[in-house]
Amino acid sequence: MIYAGILAGGKGTRMGNVPMPKQFLLLNDKPIIVHTVEKFILNNKFEKIIIATPREWLNHTKDILKKYRIDFPKVTVVEGGTDRNETIMNIIAFIETTQALTSEDIIITHDAVRPFLTHRIIEENIEQGLAHSAVDTVIDAIDTIVESRDNEFISSIPRRDIMYQGQTPQTFNISKLKELYYQLSEQEKKILTDACKIFSIKGEAVKLVQGEVFNIKVTTPYDLNVANAIIKGSLDR
Repeated sequence: MIYAGILAGGKGTRMGNVPMPKQFLLLNDKPIIVHTVEKFILNNKFEKIIIATPREWLNHTKDILKKYRIDFPKVTVVEGGTDRNETIMNIIAFIETTQALTSEDIIITHDAVRPFLTHRIIEENIEQGLAHSAVDTVIDAIDTIVESRDNEFISSIPRRDIMYQGQTPQTFNISKLKELYYQLSEQEKKILTDACKIFSIKGEAVKLVQGEVFNIKVTTPYDLNVANAIIKGSLDR
C-alpha cells in the first residue's frame, strides 16, 4: 500500500515572533498546511494520509482540517516526535496499529511547509518508490557550493555540476526504512539531517526525482513573502 506522511512537527522558530508554528500561518487566506494536504488528497493512490504535529497542536490541526472540509476517513492526525526521523517513525507506528505492513508498502514523506509540490512530483515519487528502497526529490544546485570546516575559511568548493539541493517528498520502502533506522547508533542518529541520510550512511542507494525551483520550504518571513508572490502569480495567470 501507499501512504503519505505530512511532517508538521516543527515549531517555526526561524519565522520570528509569530503566535503559532509556521505550518498554520496563512498563505492567501488559507493555512499553509491546508494547501499541502490538498495536493495529496487529489491523488487517489494513497491508502492513508497521516499528519504528524506537536502534541499541543493536535486539536488545532484537527480543527483546521475540519474548517477547510478536509474531514476524510483517510486523513489522520498523530503526534510527532522530537526530530524529523522520530516523527516519521511515529507515523509508521500509527500505520502498524491499523494494518499489518507488507514488504511492498511505501511512504511518501513531505514537509507540511512545502505547499507547492506538483502532481508530477508526487506521481514520480510513487513510481520510483515502488521500484527503489529510497527516493529523494532534488533540484540542480543553482549556486556554487562552498564548504568550510571551521566556519571561517573555505575547505573546498565541490563541482557544481554534481551537486543537488534536497527537497521533499522523500519516499521509502517502510520495512527497509525501519530496518536501517533501528540499526543506527546514537552517534549516527545525531548526524542525521533527513531520512535519506539513513540509507546513505548505510550504503544503500537513493534514487533521485527531479523537483521544482518553486517547491520552496516556508521557514522564514522572507519565504512567506515569496510564497505569497508565487500564489498571486499563479492566480493572475
